[in-house]
Amino acid sequence: MKALIGLLLLVFGHGVSSVLHSQHYFYTASSGLTAFPEFVAVGMVDGVQMVHYDSNSKRAVAKQDWMEQVIRDHPEVLERDNGNFLGYQQAFKANIGILKQRFNQTGVRQAVTTKQRWDGLRAYNEYWKNYQTKECVEWLKKYLAYGKSTLQRTERPRVSLLQRSPSSPVVCHATGFYPDRVVVFWRRDGQELHEQVDPGEVLPNHDGTFQVSVDLNLKAVPQEDWGRYECVVQLKGIEDISTPLDPALIRTNSGKSGLTIPIIIGLLVLLLAAAAAVVGVLLYKKRNASDKQHKPVGSDTSSENTEGQNPAPEAQPLTTTRDQQRRHGDGMEDPPTHGGVTATYIRNSDKMYVYSRRVDKFVWIRRLLPYVAVRTPELGGRSPAQ
Repeated sequence: MKALIGLLLLVFGHGVSSVLHSQHYFYTASSGLTAFPEFVAVGMVDGVQMVHYDSNSKRAVAKQDWMEQVIRDHPEVLERDNGNFLGYQQAFKANIGILKQRFNQTGVRQAVTTKQRWDGLRAYNEYWKNYQTKECVEWLKKYLAYGKSTLQRTERPRVSLLQRSPSSPVVCHATGFYPDRVVVFWRRDGQELHEQVDPGEVLPNHDGTFQVSVDLNLKAVPQEDWGRYECVVQLKGIEDISTPLDPALIRTNSGKSGLTIPIIIGLLVLLLAAAAAVVGVLLYKKRNASDKQHKPVGSDTSSENTEGQNPAPEAQPLTTTRDQQRRHGDGMEDPPTHGGVTATYIRNSDKMYVYSRRVDKFVWIRRLLPYVAVRTPELGGRSPAQ
């Protein structure tokens, strides 16, 4: 059971620029709902909730900062509201029982009996007439004065063109505006459209502002004629906001507009180019590292043997694989091998080292066979032989 007990509309000013202000009280009674209070009361000024009461807490609570200031300056307001709401709670609970009795088995409500009973409460009706025409007017003026910075402010709407799919209507969506008395419509060639449009209801946002949408059906309109259409938003205190029907301005269901697609493509190209550059740098570093690993023995002192050390300084190469390979084209014999691996032999007192290109380091080997040092005239050095 819902009842709108108090409804007051005030008009300040004259002519078309007049501002409409309102005060509402909503009372809701229920029965058999465990998750919802049996009675709830809500007071609103200009669509903004200022006070709340329910049968669970049994106390009125201010819902705006300016309403808290009203209570501090006028403590009787809180006492009055608590007393009134508690009385309405009891009355509505009784009315729920009466309504159950006045519904017959076919579900037809016997409203005539209720109306006759209310019409007979003359003193009660005189009280509400006096309250709504005098007392309520004075309190609405006070509420507007206390809440002026909030209730009489103007916030500019943000306007967007939306479309779920190419075959869907184009939606002109205005949001974030205050107060809620806004006018949104579609216009073609400067004339307001009354066909092809589907206006929506003004809805509240969580931050106290409002939103509204108006659909435009373009199924029978070729895209080359879209430039003749525009969405217009009018709100007192600001200039009209006109948004042309431009495909580049329409946001689709995926959150992209015609204008952003080229930008996204450009970003993808830049990302691919950056990735290719990174791969190129890595390959370049890897190739340089590989070249360093294949330097001649005499020019790389960082190679390690199996004992974790380089050969002693007095160890001198008898010949190098690269030198031998260079002379291989001049009719010399193949470079010496050890275990099938081309190697450079180095003699150091009673040890022998071999530089293996396969493992890229000097390896100490035990001499199982004697060898004879043969002088190589071209190099002035020695080469091992078995």
